[in-house]
Amino acid sequence: MKSIFTTKVGMTQVIDEDGVVTPVTVLKADENVIVQVKSEEVDGYNSIQIGYHDKKEKNVKKPIKGHFDKAGASYKRFLREVRLDEKSELNPGDTLSVDQFEEGELVDITAISKGKGTQGAIKRWNYGRGPASHGSKSHRVAGARAAGSDPARVFKGRKGSGKMGHERVTVQNLKVVKVNTEDSYILVKGAVPGPKGGLVQVKQATKSL
Repeated sequence: MKSIFTTKVGMTQVIDEDGVVTPVTVLKADENVIVQVKSEEVDGYNSIQIGYHDKKEKNVKKPIKGHFDKAGASYKRFLREVRLDEKSELNPGDTLSVDQFEEGELVDITAISKGKGTQGAIKRWNYGRGPASHGSKSHRVAGARAAGSDPARVFKGRKGSGKMGHERVTVQNLKVVKVNTEDSYILVKGAVPGPKGGLVQVKQATKSL
């Protein structure tokens, strides 16, 4: 499976020859280095461990430093594992680049969404608003959710106010608009989860349209 880790730069637009404007998200792919290769014979499954985003040596703990030194790789901030169907032909120390993707193909995007803190039920779950007149004092509350006198409590799983966002989100079947191998950029049609500067995984689409 094709996969690479990138940094979200922001959004812009691309205008084609026919004058059609396409909103795109710009993803910058710094060095993706293979730190470890796992096989079904040794580890019980096939995968590759990828290091991303350079990190100063003084900020690397000794056990992790030895892990990178063994692979002959530079120190990275992120270590992520990607499962594979078959044993990888890559070796520790090899690098991945954006040239594995082509313009027009579909990809899946995985990232951590923006954290929005504690929010009410209307913003978090799109509840309808309460009456805005006639003396009502409950405009943006969820209202009663208990089950009456029996069992006189709120059932588990009911939607209410609470922490919103900062979740792992995958958006499927986004189109690759452009691949810049020289500057290591990928332009993907539409919006991508997460804030600017966030870690974004681009991988081969698992479901075809």
